[in-house]
Formats: sequence, C-alpha cells, structure tokens
Amino acid sequence: MTPALREALEVAVMEATHADWSLLSTAPVSGGCIHECLKLEGEDSEGKTTHFAKIAETERVPLLVAEAEGLAAIAKVGAVRTPDRVAQGSDEEHGWLILEWLDLEPLSALSGAALGKALAAQHRAAFPRFGWEKDNYIGATVQGNGWHDDWLAFWREHRLHAQLRLAAKNRYPSKMIDRGERLLADCEAFFTSHAPGPSLLHGDLWGGNAAALTDGTPVVFDPAVYCGDREADVAMTQLFGGFPKDFLAAYREAWPLDDGYPVRRDFYNLYHVLNHANLFSGAYVDQSARAIEKVLAEIR
Repeated sequence: MTPALREALEVAVMEATHADWSLLSTAPVSGGCIHECLKLEGEDSEGKTTHFAKIAETERVPLLVAEAEGLAAIAKVGAVRTPDRVAQGSDEEHGWLILEWLDLEPLSALSGAALGKALAAQHRAAFPRFGWEKDNYIGATVQGNGWHDDWLAFWREHRLHAQLRLAAKNRYPSKMIDRGERLLADCEAFFTSHAPGPSLLHGDLWGGNAAALTDGTPVVFDPAVYCGDREADVAMTQLFGGFPKDFLAAYREAWPLDDGYPVRRDFYNLYHVLNHANLFSGAYVDQSARAIEKVLAEIR
C-alpha cells in the first residue's frame, strides 16, 4: 500500500466517524476476484477498531459505487442484514469502499432457514416497476437496467439478449447464439400462469455472497440489485450450491413458489451461466449451450 493510499483511507474513516483514527495494519482477505480486499486494523480514542475495505483501480471505481448503492437499497428495506457502509471515495489512482467488519461463518441449517424467511420478506416489499434507476454490474459485466412495465420484455432485452450479444462479440459458436435467440422468441410459454410483480432482488445471490454472524443472523453482500421476478433470486441460490436445503424450505414456507418454477429456474440461471462464459470462457461456453438446449426442450 502506498503512503498516499494509506493516508486517504485514514482520512476517509476519520471524516466518516468524526473521530481521530490511525491505521495500524492491513491484511489481505477474501472478498472476490475483482478488487483488492483488506482488513483494516486501526485505533481511535476509544480503542482498536476493524474495518473491511475494497480497493479498486480508477477505471473500476464505478463497480464500488454500484455495490454501495445496492447495499443501501437492501438495507433500506430492512429485511436482510448487510454490512454497514463506513466510507467511500477515490483519488487519481484508486477508489475505496470501506464497510464495517463482520465476523462471518458459513450458513448453517438454522441461519440458512433464517435467510430464506428474510429473503421472502425482502421480496414482498412493494416496488412499482421492473428494472433499476441506473445500470450496475454483474461481476465485472455491465448490467443494463432502466425502468420497465413488462417483466419478460425487460428480461429478454437487458439480461439474456445482452449476454447473447456479448457471446457473439466473443465469437462463441453461432449455433449456440441462434438457439438462444430462438429461446427468447418462444419463452412466453413459461409464463402462461406466472405473472410476477416487481421485487427487490439481490441479483447475484450465489453461495459466496451470503454468510452468517456468529449469533446466526444471515448477512448478504456484493449485490447486483434490480427489481424483478423473485424467482430469479431464488433460482441463483440453486445454481452454484452453497445454500443449505433449509434455506429453500424456509423460503417456500414463507412464500410458496408458483407451479412451473423448476423450468423458470433454469431459464433465469441461463443469464448467469452466459455471463460466466463471457467473463471466463472455457467450459462455461459448453455449459451455456447445454443449458439453452435444456430449456428449449421444455417449450411445448
């Protein structure tokens, strides 16, 4: 860490807490593959304090801004715990997002069930339209938003079609892209008896973005928020694993899912599989092609 960045972080915390604070040490911690994540240990007049910081290069500062805005949106609903924002800023070389330090542990059966119940409560919060007021990010990919009244039109254009355009730009197999376009043309078949309302979604709810405090309180972080079909959030919890079975059982008990959810689950998760293909290539390209064919086979 450069002396200039060290001083900037100290000043950011002091301005946010309105107290003198000295940064004593930093240590790298896990927190994703995009930014540098640090444990900041410092001291003020009342004793030692600890914070969590994400450090980004200048060109990636917008990702930190979007993350902070997403955390604030979830916190405003008040159903699911998120880390509190301490400070945020940037200089000519770096940006930073400083959050409260939380001692976290993997979800257990009890905390997973608590998260299922809390997420259902978040999804019940009323929002007037689908989308979001500005674009944000899914991983390092720009996630287009804007406000819409038609959910399926929003999902087609701003989620799946956007990823298919990226796949074409990346010169992925034309057959896969053509079959994806065919799916978009015919996917209304999955919504004949399902008319979702706008729910506030975490947007990137895989197992690495949820944990629990030592008292069992569930916590979520690293969101990619927007308002959409609640099933899209629930679907992603089943894509990469990491959630105890008690999570889904508790969610279903709090708010049962509509008939046909298993097919829509695969339809929604295609967005994330395609995004991984566009970000990382490799086996995700073949997985995307298989996922498209699997969902197409469900159209009657």
